[in-house]
Formats: sequence, C-alpha cells, structure tokens
Amino acid sequence: MKVTVVGAGAVGASCAEYIAIKNFASEVVLLDIKEGFAEGKAMDLMQTASLNGFDTKITGTTNDYSKTANSDICVITSGIPRKPGMTREELIGINAGIVKTVSSSLIEHSPDTIMIVVSNPMDTMTYLVHQTTDLPKNRIIGMGGALDSARFKYRLAEALDAPISDVDGMVLGGHSDTGMVPLTRLATRNSVPVSEFISEERLQQVMEDTKVGGATLTKLLGTSAWYAPGAAVSSLVQAIACDQKKMFPCSTLLEGEYGLNDICIGVPVLLGRNGIEKIVEIELSNSENEHMQKSAEGVRATNGLLQQ
Repeated sequence: MKVTVVGAGAVGASCAEYIAIKNFASEVVLLDIKEGFAEGKAMDLMQTASLNGFDTKITGTTNDYSKTANSDICVITSGIPRKPGMTREELIGINAGIVKTVSSSLIEHSPDTIMIVVSNPMDTMTYLVHQTTDLPKNRIIGMGGALDSARFKYRLAEALDAPISDVDGMVLGGHSDTGMVPLTRLATRNSVPVSEFISEERLQQVMEDTKVGGATLTKLLGTSAWYAPGAAVSSLVQAIACDQKKMFPCSTLLEGEYGLNDICIGVPVLLGRNGIEKIVEIELSNSENEHMQKSAEGVRATNGLLQQ
C-alpha cells in the first residue's frame, strides 16, 4: 500500500506521521515544491521509526511526481493556509490553481488512485477535482466532515465532562464556519441522547463552538491547525487501505441524495477499498434539512468563484 501526501507542511507532515505510526502502509511519499523540505521532513520522521515502532518507509521529493507513481491513495494538502481573520473561501483564487495542477500531475502517474482533498475551501476544491479530472466519483473524497465531527465530539465530551470514548456525534454540510450542520439531535453518550445530560442551551453552545472550531484555532495559533486535520486524514486513509467499511462524513459529489445535485458537500459515507462505497442517507429533521440546504447554497456560491 503506497500513499502520497502532497504538501509537507504541518498538516501533510502530521498526516504522514499518523499513517506511519499506524503501520498499515508500506510506503508514504511526501512531496513539496520547496527544495529539500519534503526530504528533510521524511528523514526526520524516519528517525522516529525505531522509537515509535513502525516499519512504514517515508520518502520525500521536491516536485518530482514520478516518485509518486502507482500510489493507491493520494492526499492533497497543498495550498496556502488560513491566517487570522481569513475565511476558507478567501483562499480560493490561489488554491484552485494549485489543486488543479497537483491533481492532474498525480493522476498522470497514478491513474487508478483514490484522491483525498484537504486544501481549502475543501468542498469547492473537491468539486474542482471532479470537474477537471476523469476519476470516478467514488475515488474523490473531501476530508472536512471527519475533522468537523472530531471537533464536535471534543466539544460534546467537554460539555458532558465525559471521556471522549463515551461520545458519538456527526457533522454534515459544508466545511465552513457557517455551513456546518452538527447533528445534536443524534449525538449520544453510550447510546443515550446527550440531551438527557445537558441543557438545550449548553447543546446550542456546543454547536456554535463546533462551527467556529477552525477559526478558533487559527486565532490562537496564527495559522491553521494541523494535528487533528492530520489525524482525520490518516483515519480516512486507513479505512480505505484496510477495507474497513467505516462510516465518516465526507465531501462527495451528490446526484440527488439529500435533495442535492452537482455539488460536493459533507454527508455520511462508507469507506472501503474502492473509496466511497456507499452514500448513507439518513432522515433529517425539518430544521436540519433547512440548515443543510442553506449550507449547500453557501458551497454553490463559493463554487461560482471558480468561474471568475
């Protein structure tokens, strides 16, 4: 199992590290445009192998896509990160050009790969890969919902004062500060609705904190987060590589599901060796469906900027 990660910055390097530590891939290739950067990151990570007990081979390369040939899974993290006060949508002009070039270069050397898109604005970048490549829809996956759901569960555990392993919850919709749809109605603590433990007001606060999870970290860190995004990507890669049939909310091209067409947005999917093996349709409440449609409107507006 060969995995390529394009972009050796904080998110890409964290992604490579988590994949290696989980020890399910034979090789991880890090690629970056900055001379020597990916090679240095790869060497540093390989020097942790004996300490962390993994046998995955990590190699780095400066913009040489031939080194990525025959990758089973490719992850695109490249692009400029968010700065404080910047929305994901403001990144579109620069990142669209990067993602288009990177995806075509990867497919040239790995035509049967499964592509995971991390670059922001993520839903629109995922849609761009659909529009500009010949990959089938099941092999193009946007990461956002897995990360947003992890942040949701963190906030739920915090509100419940519970171990996070007790908590389950999911976020649908667009990967943006206004587009997320945290499903508080379906969130549970050991199968018991969380509404049995905390007030509606506190649950509303959990929802709002989840929506601005990325912006909160950007303000604190001065740039985008990297540990949780890297871990989220590694979980998707593992589910595919190990054919786990695990359910994650991911951005995928919809063709009628949830009443939406010609849009990539976060919905529950089953991930296995073929990438997205099934889109799972769950019945949303009127309020949830309304929020989902509004989220889709926001994503479509950002998609429209691709034409400008």
